[in-house]
Amino acid sequence: MIKEQESINKLKSISEFKASEEFLSDLKRYGQIKKMDAGDILFEENTSIRAIPIILKGSVKVYQSDDDFKELLLYYLKEGDTCIMSVLNGLYNESNQLKAVANEKSEVLLLPVQKLGILTKNHPEWIDYIFRIYHQRFQELLDVVNAVAFKKMDERLLRFLKKRSEVSGKRSIKITHEELANELGTARVVISRLLKQMEGNKLVRLSRNKITLL
Repeated sequence: MIKEQESINKLKSISEFKASEEFLSDLKRYGQIKKMDAGDILFEENTSIRAIPIILKGSVKVYQSDDDFKELLLYYLKEGDTCIMSVLNGLYNESNQLKAVANEKSEVLLLPVQKLGILTKNHPEWIDYIFRIYHQRFQELLDVVNAVAFKKMDERLLRFLKKRSEVSGKRSIKITHEELANELGTARVVISRLLKQMEGNKLVRLSRNKITLL
């Protein structure tokens, strides 16, 4: 119970939330904490959104897949983030088009979609928060489109590793070449070749299932 209270108290670190105890009280009253291990699914594609997630601890990866079930990593949700597409799909009762998976051991506050109207009506802090997250996600999606359309795979790979390092706060990243290939939508042999080149250029150091940025 004490640990759950500590997680809930992290809501105070969100800039839009800290000024209103009444708003924080409503979030605590309406929300339910979900604990997740790495690899646990937060939500699937083509499902109804029943609750809006706010990340209290850890991080979550958000993907979209094509008709051949190839997945493309869109962005990470970090502490204090929510999934803006979940908010929009919940508001308009539309099926979810994204998949979210815990990147590490995480805790998420789930807000029932039925409470979104109350939050929007009673708390301008909620609207400010949603607009900030919307702007942030839009910029990240533009970065993804730019990378896929205009960047070479070696540039995309290095960008991915730097982003993963930023999210985890660590220079060493535990990931296999196969997982990297799936994240970036390419073949494992391509990733292995590029990583060897990057190691030769002293950009990374490779070890078993681990990559360290230099």
